Amino acid sequence: MDQVDPRRLIPRTNDLLALPAVREARTRLSEAVVRDLVRYAQDQARRGELAPADVEAAVLAAVAGRTATSLRPVLNATGIIVHTNLGRAPLSAAAVEALVAASGYVDVELNLADGRRSRRGAGARAALLAACPAAEDALVVNNGAAALVLATTALAAGREVILSRGELVEIGAGFRLPDLIESTGASLHEVGTTNRTHLRDYADALGPDTGCVLKIHPSNFWVDGFTSAVGLDELSSLTSAQGVPLVADLGSGLLAPDPHLPREPDVATALAHGADVVIASGDKLLGGPQAGLLLGRKEIIERLSRHPLARAVRADKLALAALEATVAGEAPPVVQSLHADPGELRRRTDRLAGALGVPVVPHDGRVGGGGAPGFPLPGWALRLPEGIAGHLRTGEPAVLPRVHDGACLLDLRCVPAADDGRILEAVRQALAALASAGAGRAG
Repeated sequence: MDQVDPRRLIPRTNDLLALPAVREARTRLSEAVVRDLVRYAQDQARRGELAPADVEAAVLAAVAGRTATSLRPVLNATGIIVHTNLGRAPLSAAAVEALVAASGYVDVELNLADGRRSRRGAGARAALLAACPAAEDALVVNNGAAALVLATTALAAGREVILSRGELVEIGAGFRLPDLIESTGASLHEVGTTNRTHLRDYADALGPDTGCVLKIHPSNFWVDGFTSAVGLDELSSLTSAQGVPLVADLGSGLLAPDPHLPREPDVATALAHGADVVIASGDKLLGGPQAGLLLGRKEIIERLSRHPLARAVRADKLALAALEATVAGEAPPVVQSLHADPGELRRRTDRLAGALGVPVVPHDGRVGGGGAPGFPLPGWALRLPEGIAGHLRTGEPAVLPRVHDGACLLDLRCVPAADDGRILEAVRQALAALASAGAGRAG
């Protein structure tokens, strides 16, 4: 008798689509997504990776675990507050509520009282000006790089941007700010040296072709030793006398000084020292959504907002709503993590360590996102076997630890206290999976 080709036993597409659980999935997922899940299971069977009798179960498991987004929530146990790979700042409850409310129709550019068009993002602008009275005006765009592009384009396209060689910064993923600036049509006029730049260097460079002077705060590093840099107060005396705009790119997003971060610059101080425009990010130390903030002199901000590029880089309604709620609402998670009570962190860590029977070790957290480079945030961590890290990352919930010096470390600084129970269960599941994998190799 001829042997039946196993591929003929693979369930038909229409039969799989007719399964009750699959029909339910088609009400919350697109038809294309559901069919791809079905097709993937069938293809596995055709390649011999899955028995034809197991295709139906594979499809049911796939549709049950699939949501409309591929992004997974992660518990951040690294101790790094502004974690770029995890989307930087987690939003506050107020910001999440505002974001959800703004997902429908909202008066983002409408005055409901008279029915006329209004200024876009007026609420976020008002919140920023209330939080930073040193600024005369504010403009919100879609990220920090866009804010720098807009400023240099509007002020210096076809002209020169004067910048210290010690501030030719490269940040994450090989992203170089000098390349970004030159892409606007402006040319860089570098002054000084890597470690020392003086006021006379800027003075010698100023001329009829100068569009603006740019001061960039270094991210992810600092220069120590035989160094010299020009402060904004000195620089502003020079630029104001020449009628040249002074732009300060701070990056990290502090609106006011924070005693926990004594070396980190802030918008209010930069404006007080004479900057005409200050650029900052919304999703770093401010603790809000991705956004580029431009605060400063009214005349300059209006000039930037009227430039055609402002339309191309404007923030959407969701970012504007979340930003306003971040600034006007309760302290966001970033601020809470930065100012976490050391005693409470130790008590939480000890409780979990006792339940798991693992040691507690000292561990320094970090601000992250280019903020306060090298500045430690003393704390503690659970010390676990290094091999557990992969199981934690792929478990439910997903937990991101720090792998260091042959160990897997869990720092609770950025984990809400309400999630300690989830961390405990995740570690127990990961330890069991690690033990099972070890037993399987031994067998």
